[in-house]
This record gives sequence, structure tokens and C-alpha cells, in this order.
Amino acid sequence: MEQGQKIFKNKILMITGGTGSFGNAVLNKFLQTDIREIRVFSRDEKKQDDMRHQYQSAYPESIQKIKFYIGDVRDIQSVKSAMYGVDYIFHAAALKQVPSCEFFPVEAVKTNVLGTENVLSAAIETGVKKVVCLSTDKAAYPVNAMGTSKAMMEKVFVAKSRTVSPEKTLICGTRYGNVLCSRGSVVPLFIDQIMAGKELTVTEPGMTRFLMSLDEAVELVLYAFENAQTGDIMVQKAPACTVGVLAQAVERVFGVESHIHIIGIRHGEKMHETLLTNEECARAIDRGNYYQVPADNRDLNYDHYFIKGNLKRVGITEFTSANTRQLNVEQVSEKLLELSYVRERLKKWKKIR
Repeated sequence: MEQGQKIFKNKILMITGGTGSFGNAVLNKFLQTDIREIRVFSRDEKKQDDMRHQYQSAYPESIQKIKFYIGDVRDIQSVKSAMYGVDYIFHAAALKQVPSCEFFPVEAVKTNVLGTENVLSAAIETGVKKVVCLSTDKAAYPVNAMGTSKAMMEKVFVAKSRTVSPEKTLICGTRYGNVLCSRGSVVPLFIDQIMAGKELTVTEPGMTRFLMSLDEAVELVLYAFENAQTGDIMVQKAPACTVGVLAQAVERVFGVESHIHIIGIRHGEKMHETLLTNEECARAIDRGNYYQVPADNRDLNYDHYFIKGNLKRVGITEFTSANTRQLNVEQVSEKLLELSYVRERLKKWKKIR
């Protein structure tokens, strides 16, 4: 058993938003280990029922370890009711779709900001030992409502971490970019368009995005779980590619040459994403494959802001999807073929061709 899995031996882990792609990846990784219980907390009973049947079929000997809780992070009482006896929490519940958050920004605030406050308050009250909050590259220099709400979520968990001893409840977070084949992401859309004989709809070919798999997202959260100090944000040094390259890579994997239709940038989208801001670079710690961003724990003595500066800030640039390692079509194709979702769809595609 891996070291990260040993830490969870006989422990109870709760995943908020647990019916999503991340929650499923955690279940697949941990269900057959010595973890005592995994609590899936979400508001969608249909997804929970589908998930229950899926894991009953796939892991009949371990299904008793999964407990489903209907609730909403917006309702602190439902959160508290699900936390009794919980040791650790992965807080993944969020509104994530950029266009929908753009049209309904208050809804993003209710879930991403106030929901996080509820989860952390309940965790502290019920004695949860550690909480890892999941954030996104869109929280760095945000230009859209989703990113802005996630940036506020980060501020909430950093501020909350100052109010409780880490020996009682350690609060930290992760920030990562696009997860390939996660729910609502572009690769499944491209694959569906290919299988339907349609042209691929690309927003802007020169747009760059960080790339990581669901397994890598889970590994980042586990790295934060094992190594972060309270208030830290942990960032993976992810590679990136252009959206045009990504579309070509999907075509290459499926052996087609579809016509690409450029539809233009959608509501609230950026040309390039940022995982580490210029300001964070001034205090970030290089951990090999990761960056550790410690909380800024200066107090409200404002004299320090005007009298004392930070010379390290000079000359440091942010870590973006434009200046990280760029993957070509062949490299992205190889990465896609590592994903079970792509391999399964490819098998189906070969049968119907």
C-alpha cells in the first residue's frame, strides 16, 4: 500500500461534491484500501444512486465502505449532520462552469464562497483533523465570476486557517488547471463530436490551458494532505498546450481529420491561465514537482505595509499556461491514451466505424 493510503487506514474521509469526477477518482483509488469509510456528500440524489449501483457492481466486496449523504454546502446544518466522526475532508463541491457562473454569479458565491465557510466552520466545530480545499487556476488573476468566487474561496480558507490551531484542524488547499475528461470538460465534447460525424468546435486555437489527469489531481491533493502547512496552497507544475493542439491530438487518437470550426472566446474566458501569480512567486517555495504558497500571516498592523517592502518580488514572473512546458500533438495524444475514458470511447469508436 502506498504511503498516502496508509495514512487513511481506519479513518473516515468525507468528500464534498463527491459525485463529481474528482470524487469518483478518489473512490477508485481508495475503496480497496484499509480506509474505514468514505462519505460522499452532495445534493444530487440521481448521481448518488447511479454511483451506488456503479460501485456495487465494480467493488461488491468494498461497497459497505461508501456512505452517501444528501445535503448542500449552502446549508450548514446538512453539512454538520454528515460530519459526525469524520477525520478528513476533501472539499470539492463547487459551481465550476465558467459561462453559467457568469450569468448567475450570486449562485457561484453561495456555493463556492459561503459553502466553503460552512464546510470549514462545521469541520472546526466537529473536530475534523484536516481539510483540503480544491481550487482552480481561474482563481489567479480572475476575470470571470467562477474564478472570482474561487479566489474568494481561497481567501476564506486561508483566513479560516488563522482561527484554529493546526493541531486541532489543519486547513490547506490546492490549485490546479484543466483536468482532462472531467465532467463538462472539452475532450469528451470533442470525442462526442467526432463520433457524431460533426465538426470540432474550438473557441480559439491559440488559447493555452494547463493539462493534468484526474489521477494527477488526486496526487496533488494527497501531496497537499501529507505536506502542506495550515493556510498553504499547493500547486502542481503542470504542462500545457494550445486548444488547437488539443483538438488535433483528439483527432489523431481517433484517426480522423474533422473540420475545425472556430467559435470564438466564450463568456469570461482568458487566452492563458495562471497557476501562480507574480505576487505569490515572491514567497512561493519550490518543492520539485510542486510549488508551496504559504499563507501571508502578517497582521493588521498597517505600518508594516508601508514601511517594510519585499525586495524578492522584483524580477519574478508568474507561472502561466503560456510560459510552462508546452506539449505538442504527439505528447498530448500519448497523455490522452493514458486515460481510461479515452480508451473506452476509442474501443466503441473502432466498433462502429
